[in-house]
Amino acid sequence: MTEPSLNYVSCPDADGGHRMAWWQWGNPQARHVVMCVHGLSRQGRDFDVLAQALCARGGDDLQVVCPDVVGRGRSDWLKDPMGYQVPAYAADMLVLLGTLQPATLDWLGTSMGGLIGIGLAGQPQLPFKIRKLVLNDVGPVLEWQALQRIGNYLGEPVRFESIEQAADALRLISAGFGPHTREQWLALTRPMLKPAADGGGYTLHYDPAIAVAYGGLSPEASRQNEARLWQLYDAISADTLLLRGAESDLLSVQTAQAMTQRGPRARLVEFPGVGHAPTLVAPEQVQVVCDFLLPRT
Repeated sequence: MTEPSLNYVSCPDADGGHRMAWWQWGNPQARHVVMCVHGLSRQGRDFDVLAQALCARGGDDLQVVCPDVVGRGRSDWLKDPMGYQVPAYAADMLVLLGTLQPATLDWLGTSMGGLIGIGLAGQPQLPFKIRKLVLNDVGPVLEWQALQRIGNYLGEPVRFESIEQAADALRLISAGFGPHTREQWLALTRPMLKPAADGGGYTLHYDPAIAVAYGGLSPEASRQNEARLWQLYDAISADTLLLRGAESDLLSVQTAQAMTQRGPRARLVEFPGVGHAPTLVAPEQVQVVCDFLLPRT
């Protein structure tokens, strides 16, 4: 399977609802589901390489589901930009899980996708229990300088004349992703683009309004969120793997170490030469995830 299938699920909101797109790899009938959820300004095709590796190991017993969080990729844009917040994203994921009805559920979340995973795994009363949780360069404490760095480019209107030009521009603001070959970077870039409305060149795939709620974040609000996130993290019972770019500016060494000592006592793996966030494209990164989620017997 070299291409995923594109599916949609209808999710409620105060403005009449929206559709969330999701990409499905592997056997659609399999009851073992690995959910891979992307970061703030990314989309579900980020996980193409990882999903194929997981399906190659899991065979017909596995499906990998990669949503485009609302406002990104092929999903609808919200009428109210204040809806672009983690609790609403988590609610959408529960709708999708209700459609999938997994017997075994594993979760991998990069950055924002990891926060959604903490929110779901930390509430044991929810109908879907996460067996294994992979948090990719994210934790309850998010470094304020990194949040500001992300906010500097989030939602800015840009237009690119070609995919190659877009790849070069995105590479500049994504230096933390670490080294990639030209072909790897182009593969990560193509799903990030859509044809411009007037037919000239390309624009980014996401709704610029996702920056509205993000821009309202303050240091004080961030500290308040930390307390709630630690509470959720401490309630997690899932077997947890924490991935960290050794040069990450979002997930500090101190927070990562604390996550190994409380709550689910995550196993920590750091990738040298990488910041925020590992793309899980490099073979050594893919193998770490595959060995954790689907250990060879």
